[in-house]
This record gives sequence, C-alpha cells and structure tokens, in this order.
Amino acid sequence: MKITDVECLVLDQDFPFVRIHTDEGITGIGECFRRRPEITKMLVEEVLKPALIGKDPTDTAVRFKDMMRAGSAIEMGGLVFCAISGLDIAMWDIAGKALNVPIWKLLGGKHRDMIPVYASSMRRDLTPLEEGRRAAGLVEQGYSAYKLHSALPGAIDHPSDETIPTVTEVRAAVGDDVDILVDVNGSYSVHHSIEIGKALEDLGVFHFEEPRPAHDLEGLAQIADALTIPIASGEMIYTHHQYRDLILQGKVDIIQPDIVKVPGFTEFQKIDALASAFGVPITVHNTQPILSTVAHLHFCAASSMVPYKQEYNIEPISIRDEWPVLKEPLQVIDGHIAVPNGPGLGVELDDEVLKTLSER
Repeated sequence: MKITDVECLVLDQDFPFVRIHTDEGITGIGECFRRRPEITKMLVEEVLKPALIGKDPTDTAVRFKDMMRAGSAIEMGGLVFCAISGLDIAMWDIAGKALNVPIWKLLGGKHRDMIPVYASSMRRDLTPLEEGRRAAGLVEQGYSAYKLHSALPGAIDHPSDETIPTVTEVRAAVGDDVDILVDVNGSYSVHHSIEIGKALEDLGVFHFEEPRPAHDLEGLAQIADALTIPIASGEMIYTHHQYRDLILQGKVDIIQPDIVKVPGFTEFQKIDALASAFGVPITVHNTQPILSTVAHLHFCAASSMVPYKQEYNIEPISIRDEWPVLKEPLQVIDGHIAVPNGPGLGVELDDEVLKTLSER
C-alpha cells in the first residue's frame, strides 16, 4: 500500500482535519489541534506531505520518523507536532482499516467498552453562583464530575480570581459525591498555589491542574511536595522526553497528554509506557470532541493507566452541534462514551458536511 495524496481541510475556518489517500482505496482520517489552523494546513500539505507520498502508511513508526525529520520537529516543536498528530492518527486509521480491526486492537486490546468522562466547562465569565447552577444541571444529565477553568490565564495571582468562592458554590450545588476538578492554567505563583491548594483540599477537589506552567518543573515540585491534593499537568508539552522530566522533576501526580498535540498514537504509546514505569496515572487533555475524542477513546480503552474520568468539552462546538461532521455523532450516556468497534477509528465523516464546512 502506498500513500497517493495528503490533504488538510479546515472546517468552519477553525478545525483542521486531515485525510490520507492510498492506492488501495483506503482513506485515513485524523484531526490536529485547532490552534492557528492556517499554519497547520501549510505544514501538512507543504512540509509533511512530500515526506509521505509513495510510502506505506501502515509502517506507522517509520512514517512518524519521516515526519519528525521533514518538519524539523525537535527544533521547531509546537505546531509541527500538532500537524504530525493528525497525520499519525490518520495512518493508524488506515492500518486498522487495512487489517479490518479497530485501533484499540492494534494497541493490544481493550480493557473496557465504555469510557467515563467529566464535563469540562470552558466558561470564564460565570459568577460563582452561576457556575454552581451549571454544574448541578450537568449532574442531572448524568455527569458525575465537573471541571471549572478559573483564575486569569497569562496573569499571576490576579486579584479578580474567584476560584475558592466558585468551588465553594459548586460543591454546595452538587454535593459530596461529585468530583470537582480545578484548572488555573499556570496563573499562580508557588506560594499562592500552595495557599489555594490547601483550601481546595478542604473542599474535596479531585485534582488541581496547572498551578504553575509545565516548564516550571521546580515550582511544580515545590507545590506537589507541599500539598496532598493531586497535581495534574501536561497539556502544553509534546514529547515523552518532556513527560519524563514532568514526572521526575515536576513530581506531578497525574499527567495529561493530548493526542492531537503529543503527537498521535505513536508518541502516546511511549508516554503510556512512561506512566506505567513510574506508576503515574493519565487523565487525557481533550477539548476537541470529534476525532480527537474518538482517538482518545481507543487509547483509554487499551491503556491500564487511565483509571479516572476523562475530559469532554461541553461547550458549543459547531462541527458537533450545528453541522455534525460525524455520520454517527458520539453520545454521552450517563457520563460515559462507548468505544467504537469498527475498523480503524471506527467512525465515518460526512463528505457533504466536510465539503460545505471547508468552503465556509
């Protein structure tokens, strides 16, 4: 089997999806992280595509190295990794389709058929009372965990922060049996992280996410040593080498790789092996509820290192809610999503919707 064409479709001007076509009529699909999609499209079609044309997509590890070299990914990082992620996912999709097995089978088999998810709120404009009401409404829909994004990204110890009042209202609204997760996007100093973290411990918060940015390994370690609440981090790093440092030097309790960043199944397997070696659980970072979520479902089904509920974005997403790009959209039932069992990713994109959204 040989790759004949590679394309990146930017849906609704925001969501970069990729398709890899082959000479055997099998097409693989993937999704990239949505930051700066116009640059992602350029990287996919002008930088990475020439390294893939004419080669076997089922040799996923070798193709991964081809893309890393072509994109100078180690030096360039960031958006190059995000572009590689979608293509790696698409080639695993092809491999599964060629063998007529789901990706979770290629990863070694699945431990479970349903993946529990938590409701991840991206709103930053709600009052504490409004956030509490929203969380309670989601619990009524079947979710048993809720994540809020508080503090002010890019600031440090900003006086407008209402994390503790908000968590207090959410806890009062949902009761003691619902997990609360708090993400502050690295916007606290070390001493304030410890102060807030102790208050979060008293409120029974499940995990405290990114009190400091992932690059401040020493700061994260000081916070982790001072608190009993689990410290989670990892959404802003890309390679297993960086996760090694996050675990050993940052001393975090939970790592949060995102398959549309890390990049793809090929690198995710290495991170999973690290997590297993060091006994550090994974809770995936996942804000894109289409192919990214599907890919994470396969990984979570196959890995023994994902014991907790996984992230699911509850905010309005045009390609899920207004113009569903999946022929059979994913369903959250009682806070769980079923793992697809079809070949490859096990889902199909609606070609008519793709065409409409890529021309918007």
